Amino acid sequence: MRDLKRQQKVKRKVRYNRKKQEKKPLNWRKLLHRALRVSVVSFSAVLLVVGGLLVVQLMLASDLFRVDQISVQGGQHLSAEQVVALSDVRSGLNTFSLDLEMIGNKVAENPWVYKAQVQRIFPRQIDIRIEERKPVAIINLGYLYYLDSRGEVFKVLESDDSLDFPIITGFDYQKIKQRDLTSAADLKRMVALLANLRSRQQFSLQQVSEIHRERGGGFALFTLTGGVKVKLGRCDFEKKLDRLERIYAELQPRLPILDYIDLNVDEKVIVRIERPKHAASG
Repeated sequence: MRDLKRQQKVKRKVRYNRKKQEKKPLNWRKLLHRALRVSVVSFSAVLLVVGGLLVVQLMLASDLFRVDQISVQGGQHLSAEQVVALSDVRSGLNTFSLDLEMIGNKVAENPWVYKAQVQRIFPRQIDIRIEERKPVAIINLGYLYYLDSRGEVFKVLESDDSLDFPIITGFDYQKIKQRDLTSAADLKRMVALLANLRSRQQFSLQQVSEIHRERGGGFALFTLTGGVKVKLGRCDFEKKLDRLERIYAELQPRLPILDYIDLNVDEKVIVRIERPKHAASG
């Protein structure tokens, strides 16, 4: 049988050994201070938001910030009036209501504009700075387009555009439109070749009427006098043109009777004289 008396004594001992937890009274003062602090912070935040909205509304309604001057810098092909018309900014608009990024994007939609930056000059001025594209050649893609100094095709020619540029041929419009990497790289190489020719004295860009990209990927020039083909290949343009310049003064009077000039053989300039038609037939 279980010893019930013994179990009761053990339970009593356990009960007596427990610590008596005394209930502490609530610190109402501390709670009130905390609640008051939270209320003050919340009320201050609301005041700041409401005050900020009021300030914004006052600024938007104030005549002090209404645009009365629009300045344009960087335009050569586009006049200041054309740039302002593209921006759609008008005198009397509140400067804070204008989306500067959207205005810059509108101006940059014109093909002559590479980049446009718009900024506020307080209190009543808007400044528009544009970077125009610089044409370096005309590229024939079915229609005639301008090629800029970055190797980008950017504008179809119109009746009043200048034609005083070398012609580039041998590129496919669809590949350029689809941003074909090979075509893009070759256009940049064309720009570099144009810059090299522009810096020369004996055989310069003034003596070139056309630059052609051949099917195999090589480049060829055509002289303005006689339309003689100058074969350049795909690399070492500077060295090849240096060789041509050394003898170009002698070749120049003979251009009308030349068939082509080949610069692809190391340290040589190969010249082929065009055979007369009667000699070829006989």
